Amino acid sequence: MRICHCKRGLCLLFAFIGFNFFSSLAGAGPPKMLLLQTYQENQAVIGWWMSEKLDGVRAKWNGKTLISRGGHEIQAPSWFVEDFPPFELDGELWTKRQDFENVVSIVRQQQPDDRWHAVSYQVFEVPNQAGNLMDRLAVLKDYLVEHSLPHVKIIPQTRIRSEAHLKAEFERLTAMGAEGLVLRAPNRLHETGRSDQALKMKAYEDDECLVVGYKPGKGKITGLVGVLRCDWQGKMRLSIGSGLSLQERKHPPKIGQWITFKYYGLTGSGKPRFPVFMRIRLDQGL
Repeated sequence: MRICHCKRGLCLLFAFIGFNFFSSLAGAGPPKMLLLQTYQENQAVIGWWMSEKLDGVRAKWNGKTLISRGGHEIQAPSWFVEDFPPFELDGELWTKRQDFENVVSIVRQQQPDDRWHAVSYQVFEVPNQAGNLMDRLAVLKDYLVEHSLPHVKIIPQTRIRSEAHLKAEFERLTAMGAEGLVLRAPNRLHETGRSDQALKMKAYEDDECLVVGYKPGKGKITGLVGVLRCDWQGKMRLSIGSGLSLQERKHPPKIGQWITFKYYGLTGSGKPRFPVFMRIRLDQGL
């Protein structure tokens, strides 16, 4: 574990400068995308569309190339994007459930390899087309009738009939290893940014934070990292100790790296309840 001896404020400043500098070199900036808010229990969503939330790598097709949510070009094989439509798409590069680490390792390669044959592009939005969600998806559906692209899929959408229907579908999919559901209002035009008309429904919530320091371990983990100190959206500092393996305590995420953590709602003061480390954000650089 590398220890930073400078004052904590300076360490954080250098970490931010370094991260932003290399990010700016890597891409031209993130594309505008739809971002999901979190579903709240008993929220009025009857009549909305629901679909499985896939744990893949978000990618936007801009009509010429695949772009990551960080704004970097994804080096997909030429055969993969051959005959892609001249209009924009938004979706997930995906292999199968609970395979996120593998799909990231495939997608981040600068020289694409044969593993891309296991990847599909799962589309949930056709940006900048007229009409509601199903009208926009129909544009891609019509295109696929004329062009053979077996690795391009439209994520199935199911109309929510009742609260019981929503709950049953959520439990069915999560029992099979799905991440959760995406809920979309039926009659909205295409939009970008965070929207209350597009929701994620998960057994837990997750988010990202920036590692800014450590607390040493005690007892059985004396000499190792006990807790990660993280900056969460510039709002507050979090202490995350749960979820770290022994190996991760020996070689923790570096200061300046982003991590993904899960939590179970917020306290009255707005602090994530029971935060648990999940992983270093594997798509850093994408």
